[in-house]
Amino acid sequence: MGILKRAISADASVVAMAVDTTDIVSKIENIHKTSAVNTAALGRLTTAASMIGYSLKNKDDSVTMRLDGKGPAGVLIAVSDYKGNVKSYIHNPVVEIPLNKHGKLDVAGSVGRDGTLTVIKDIGMKEPYTGTIPLVSGEIAEDVAAYFATSEQVPTVCGLGVLVNPDLSVNCAGGYLVQLLPFASDAVIDQIEKNVNSLKSVTQMMTDGITMEELVLKLLDGLDPNILDEAEVEYRCDCSEDRVTRALISLGNDELSEMIEENRKENKNTEVQCHFCNKVYSFSADDLEKLKK
Repeated sequence: MGILKRAISADASVVAMAVDTTDIVSKIENIHKTSAVNTAALGRLTTAASMIGYSLKNKDDSVTMRLDGKGPAGVLIAVSDYKGNVKSYIHNPVVEIPLNKHGKLDVAGSVGRDGTLTVIKDIGMKEPYTGTIPLVSGEIAEDVAAYFATSEQVPTVCGLGVLVNPDLSVNCAGGYLVQLLPFASDAVIDQIEKNVNSLKSVTQMMTDGITMEELVLKLLDGLDPNILDEAEVEYRCDCSEDRVTRALISLGNDELSEMIEENRKENKNTEVQCHFCNKVYSFSADDLEKLKK
């Protein structure tokens, strides 16, 4: 279970959020069997999605982040509900590339730098809100900050980190968002810049034992911050047999008939696997006949 904390400055001009997603990213590695660099990549994107999702207001709201950097990892997708619970997927889970020039996992090299980041917010409107930006670096945190600045005109600082052990297990993972409201003064902006520049990396702070409450208060140091709220977040896939059934019905009778014929010809069931949790749903020819009706 991950811990998310949110704080606000005394003048309500800046909000900071921090989340420990170690358990979530551990589950990502366990489900998708990702290589170290892709555990870091998908972990970062999923951490960002959790914080953005938690910023939504209504129980049916959700956010989907789609990163397509044209790199060997392929497309990365992370989805969050309004409580910050997440699920995620990566097209090519295993990518083996050298460390970057700093001796770190080369996330940008795996996801690519020449594509786009798309954020889709389903907030109960007639059509979901969609914003797409060219990738800034492929390191994900900078790209998230650029998305907010470009698509939502919200000055944002984002930090994300995943530390992977030599045995591919997750040592720690987490991140933070700091967002300024339009009436934030120059003095507040200067203080935020000072605070952010004084921070170590997310993974170093977590290794040193910092709590998420300590982190959000550190981000708003000098601005008389107060803890706004907190939440427990987790990796949660909401797939179900009913959803899969409805998806099969939507294929139409012709395609269902072809599937039925193939099932009976080869004496096997049709299997549908969820991309987010790998659960398999099996349908016999008789099951498909019922769906046709």
